[in-house]
Amino acid sequence: MKYSLGISMTGLLVLSTAWSVVARDWPQWRGPQRNGVSQETALLQEWPKNGPALIWKVTDAGSGYSTPAAVGDRLYLLGNAGLENEFVQAMGVNDGKRIWQTRLGPVGNPKMNPNFPAARSTPTVEGEFLYALSSDGDLACLEVSTGRIHWKRNLRADFGGKPGEWAYSESPLIDGDSLVCTPGGTEATLVSLNKKTGEVLWKCALPEGDEAAYASAIVTETGGIQQYVQLLQKGMIGLEARTGRFLWRYGKPVSRYNANIPTPLASDGYIYCASAGTGGGVVRLKAAGGSVEPEQVYFEPKLPTAIGGVVKRGDYLYGTTASALVCIEFATGQVKWEDRALGAASLCYADGRLYLHGENGEVALVEPTPESYREKGRFTPPDQPKHSNPMEKSWAYPVVANGRLYIRDHGTLWSYDVRAGR
Repeated sequence: MKYSLGISMTGLLVLSTAWSVVARDWPQWRGPQRNGVSQETALLQEWPKNGPALIWKVTDAGSGYSTPAAVGDRLYLLGNAGLENEFVQAMGVNDGKRIWQTRLGPVGNPKMNPNFPAARSTPTVEGEFLYALSSDGDLACLEVSTGRIHWKRNLRADFGGKPGEWAYSESPLIDGDSLVCTPGGTEATLVSLNKKTGEVLWKCALPEGDEAAYASAIVTETGGIQQYVQLLQKGMIGLEARTGRFLWRYGKPVSRYNANIPTPLASDGYIYCASAGTGGGVVRLKAAGGSVEPEQVYFEPKLPTAIGGVVKRGDYLYGTTASALVCIEFATGQVKWEDRALGAASLCYADGRLYLHGENGEVALVEPTPESYREKGRFTPPDQPKHSNPMEKSWAYPVVANGRLYIRDHGTLWSYDVRAGR
């Protein structure tokens, strides 16, 4: 492993999931509740001029756009070396050294255009096992201690899966005994598997045969009905979690670029969704007589739609467009302010601050307030990798876990100390 040293719950995933992690861990895509929010406290509220202290940097983490899952003293990350070896790996939190690495299969859709073939999803860690989905649809359950594969399926071969042009990007959802993922296609548009064995619990075959998009499923509850909500290529849908029964579809968020990417965000019976080049907005879910219907509250073209997702704090939502960070009132969609900031960026939240990783490679700390844009620090990670395609950007989301900030750009992963009083 090539590395260099630097200078120097509440709510578990969903109602029925019992995560064996502490509140400061980041065990899956977008954190403990899949909403981009960390439960950490005692973090720096403002950064020094050159940013927080760099602890370590590794330069051979493998290509890709996925973010690490952080549990205890380990990180778990997908990457690829060439087009025939996409893998999941465990790394030490203290030094970034690789502990084990396991091949999942080849990289999916290697002839995609534009040409961005690489590992894309974030592994999901629960207890003694890790669940990973490769860009080619290889879905595996592995032992976290050794990386040994416990069971494995392939979404294309086993379920007639149909991913979008840019291959599979979804991060598996664990809900109780169920693993939920999105093969796409007419045979099993979404599927629920027994997380211990990989056996099918149910399949939801939508007659439209939606392709899988690039978002990850979330869990919400409306009128006593627990649902899985997912953004597909033909819009957002909701399924009954227990049976896989199709409940509703909202067809507005369909990207003009065929790139439905941001994971939906649920809050108190409302869901924010967005699609690139089309717009973003909120629907209210109304339940009656065992059925659920989505009612549009608003949908506007100038709301956050960028790859980097959104975060809700209090009554306000924060996310980026192609050119600016935007704060909106969640209930109405009213824009409170927008600022160029880092331009398009991915983001998460911890201890009263937003962490932004710009598509331009910069990183910023921002106070989330509806009054105005208030930046509390900005820096550029050193020795950033060169992108072979001029259209390629720094797309990986930031992660905050156990006093560390993790930033990834292809084969490079940086670890920063963001604890206060150090």
